Amino acid sequence: MSRAFYAEVVAALVGPVPHSAALVGPGSEVLAFDTERSADHDFGPRVLVFTAAADVAGVRAAVEAGLPGSFGGYPTVFAYRGTARPGVVVCELGAWLEEVLGFDPRGGVGLLDWLSVPWQRLAEVTGGQVFHDGLGELAGVREVLRWYPRDVWRYVLACQWLRVAQEEAFVGRCGEVGDELGSAVVGAGLAREVMRLALLLRRRYPPYAKWLGSALARLPGSAELVRSLEMAVGARSWREREAGLSAAYSRVAAVQNRLGLAEVLDERVRGFHDRPFLVIGGDRFAGALLGAVSDPQVAALPVAGCVDQVSGGAEVVCRPGVARAVTAAALGGARAA
Repeated sequence: MSRAFYAEVVAALVGPVPHSAALVGPGSEVLAFDTERSADHDFGPRVLVFTAAADVAGVRAAVEAGLPGSFGGYPTVFAYRGTARPGVVVCELGAWLEEVLGFDPRGGVGLLDWLSVPWQRLAEVTGGQVFHDGLGELAGVREVLRWYPRDVWRYVLACQWLRVAQEEAFVGRCGEVGDELGSAVVGAGLAREVMRLALLLRRRYPPYAKWLGSALARLPGSAELVRSLEMAVGARSWREREAGLSAAYSRVAAVQNRLGLAEVLDERVRGFHDRPFLVIGGDRFAGALLGAVSDPQVAALPVAGCVDQVSGGAEVVCRPGVARAVTAAALGGARAA
């Protein structure tokens, strides 16, 4: 619908002004997660139009003056929280990138840039569709951000494995003392970390919580992993929960081994020291990944991770300046610059 909206309406309103047009950025439809429910607010034909800074005001005025009241049965101006917003946003590309990412990738992407942008934002900028790239820059920006450089990927994966390692024995420890509720809470948290790990291993930026399960279910070859995690989350006993998680751990470990990112390790679960709990030993896989890093700047980082691994709070990940400051602090400031 948005592609047709651009082709049939917006392009003519922009006229001969050099521009790019796309459906990128926030919005469930950008990542193809929209449903009929999405249409209950702030939903309809949308296009982002990028022009030179000097052309923004004129193009914005022309577009807003010429928009029809509706297109495809949906309004072109959205009423949201007492304000009206056109479905067409006109802006300069660099300003938009700074607002969404906290930096402009056209000037290069540094280590702090990679690690301080939430996965959801990276997915939003690289997802969606470009309808027209008359400025010749938008497609290049999206390609640069498509995925992490190889050593940054290893680092982020290692930090994700450590999130598993930190709590994987607690499912059994809670259960052993009769705390099934505590075991279930730990198990659900570990399931989320494995879901994120599975997506990262397949070069997918994990979306935020609302769409995480949907993203994993769409991943080719994920059916057995999904069943294992469903078993873990739906378990009524810690032994059953441990069995589901163990199967999931082994499956993501096998994916890492096939990728050749690090030394191949035993994919089987094992006892946790001399205690009767099964773990994969997430620290083994983290260590192998970190040992394969050749970039000295990445190798020098503390093993804290990207912003989604440092802080999942919306007050951080939804505010690029805050996300950047928090990530820089966690990574030791200058070492990540």
